Amino acid sequence: MGIESILVFLIVGAVAGWLAGLIVSGGGFSLLGNIVIGIVGAFIAGLLFPAIGISIGTGIFSAIIHSTIGAVILLVLIRVVKQA
Repeated sequence: MGIESILVFLIVGAVAGWLAGLIVSGGGFSLLGNIVIGIVGAFIAGLLFPAIGISIGTGIFSAIIHSTIGAVILLVLIRVVKQA
């Protein structure tokens, strides 16, 4: 993996985490928090979407959408666990 791939990976994670934070919590997290949430969200969506047969497409825009949906799922699950 080249430095460009790592940079795109971090940017997609940061944008997805920030968008998920806006959707679920009403505000973003720190830059590192957004990156971690976005990357974990991408992992969750990467496991979940093929299992249920959903394909968003290819490219950076679809990667951001994919990661954001997974990050929203992650944040909702964290919120449910915290309230229980």
